[in-house]
Amino acid sequence: MILVFGGTTEGRACVKTLDEAGSPFFYSTRGAEQVVESRNGTRLTGAMNATTMVSFCRENGIRLIIDAAHPFAAELHRTISEVSEECDLPVVRYERIFPTLHHSDIVCTDYDDAVAKMKHHGVRRLLALTGVKTISRLKDFWKEHECFFRILDREESYQLAESAGFPKSGLLTYDTTEPVGDLISRFSPDAVITKESGESGGFAEKEEACRKAGIPLFVVSRPRLSPSFIVVTGNHGLRKAVESIVPSFYPLRSGFTTGSCATVAAKAALMALLGKEVPALVPFTLPDGEVLRMPIARVEPCSGGCIATVIKDAGDDPDVTHRHPICVKVSFSSTSYCGINFIRGEGVGLVTLPGLGIPVGEPAINITPRRMIERELSAIYPGALDVVISVPDGVELAKRTFNPKLGITGGISIIGTSGIVRPFSSEAFVDAIRREMEVAVALGVNHVVINSGAKSEKYIRQLYPDFKPQAFIHFGNFIGDTLSIAADLGIANVTLGIMMGKAVKLAAGHLDTHSHKVVMDRDFLKSLALHVGCSTQSLNILDNITLAREIAELFPPEDLQLFLHALLQSCHKHCAKVYPKGDLRIYIILESGELIS
Repeated sequence: MILVFGGTTEGRACVKTLDEAGSPFFYSTRGAEQVVESRNGTRLTGAMNATTMVSFCRENGIRLIIDAAHPFAAELHRTISEVSEECDLPVVRYERIFPTLHHSDIVCTDYDDAVAKMKHHGVRRLLALTGVKTISRLKDFWKEHECFFRILDREESYQLAESAGFPKSGLLTYDTTEPVGDLISRFSPDAVITKESGESGGFAEKEEACRKAGIPLFVVSRPRLSPSFIVVTGNHGLRKAVESIVPSFYPLRSGFTTGSCATVAAKAALMALLGKEVPALVPFTLPDGEVLRMPIARVEPCSGGCIATVIKDAGDDPDVTHRHPICVKVSFSSTSYCGINFIRGEGVGLVTLPGLGIPVGEPAINITPRRMIERELSAIYPGALDVVISVPDGVELAKRTFNPKLGITGGISIIGTSGIVRPFSSEAFVDAIRREMEVAVALGVNHVVINSGAKSEKYIRQLYPDFKPQAFIHFGNFIGDTLSIAADLGIANVTLGIMMGKAVKLAAGHLDTHSHKVVMDRDFLKSLALHVGCSTQSLNILDNITLAREIAELFPPEDLQLFLHALLQSCHKHCAKVYPKGDLRIYIILESGELIS
């Protein structure tokens, strides 16, 4: 089991990430104010001291503690550290992202230091954004100077302020809609004091507002964490840490995209080229700003530069590049080209059709990986560089991908929008559908034929023998997403070919027909059959079938015709919700290959 300490934005994000596993865990907060919805988490409220926490961990078989509490919950951090040592439990700290402080910020080690520095700087009128619990800690300042504290509109907050002797006239009710800049304009303070609260604490807004107002910002530094804590700064890092420490918690492991692998290899190669030491685990930044680390297989000098290799780890996703090498050579550019010059190496595809967001004739290195690589390399070296990406097995691997239909020849694509591969990733599959449809649009296709896979395409393709190959697109299980993409791209005509097994799910309103999410609904099928006047014989058949295709095999012909017509009508009704304006034609495909429309 896992025990999470939250009550913050990070705590809520932690719950969402852990819920994806479908495994039970505990979520603990000091109070009950934070509303958290969780399918698998058991909510605990009330503070735990070290003794209580040790007992709870031992009684409930806790294998991992996740500290997602506020950065300034110093007492809780210390307690967790003590319990971790006593129970020999690892701790993952879900930390906020803390931006680099501006040179004009006045950094204070604690509140006593802040009081001394504010007095030294001659502050007479202060706006305090440090919270009601810090009123007593800043008493030596506000006893002598005018001070306004922004607090939450809770009875507990007013009682704390009153017990500290702070005047009620100096309390400002927290209004999340009022910018800090407006507060500064209203109260004209000489300075503002805040905690080093990180991005999710709105620190950047406070810093910017003070700079615009031309007043100093006093920043109380966050308490230091135990060096034994494993620090992550986002959902992906949290999941990777949990997968490593409690392997049974998630049924499937996540992995990295080829884009992330190429980014890390490029960074390692440049570090070696510049004579820097390359760590075993190279840090890199995901598109959402989260920093992760990835191992390097090898780094070596080569003609004119250095080359680094990463072995792709796709987790438990059936990715064709899993366990295959991604190699990147970096060298100083000999051309007048400024910035990063991406060069196609062995096994990386060439773009030959429009619609992918990459010019025809360019290496098939998608926009997001390009940006990731550019960000990492430019942070180390500002000059021009040649970056050659290679995948030694790429030519053969590409035959098992969508690339041939997309017009990408000679290898695989370096792809990835999030940098992370989720097992059996719906995001990746839907992204591939969008890329296929964008290529079709770029080729002038305005009528696409969507079907679940090769079997259904074989039957429905005979209706459109003159269509370009790019007009035929597999939706897998993602009917709703595929139709939504067609609507977004303004495609006027869609033909949907669907086998009976998926048709009965779609007719029941399920636009994602994956068997892990939805099964055949006999009650719905019986109500549909009853509504159109099918016989008692057919209703009894529905009670006993195990596969939807048996309907076509066992129903009397007159009932089958009525039933399939009703099934098609219901499919149309649900598809219209996501594809409301185009011309949609649906064919139910029977096992014999017969098309029903």
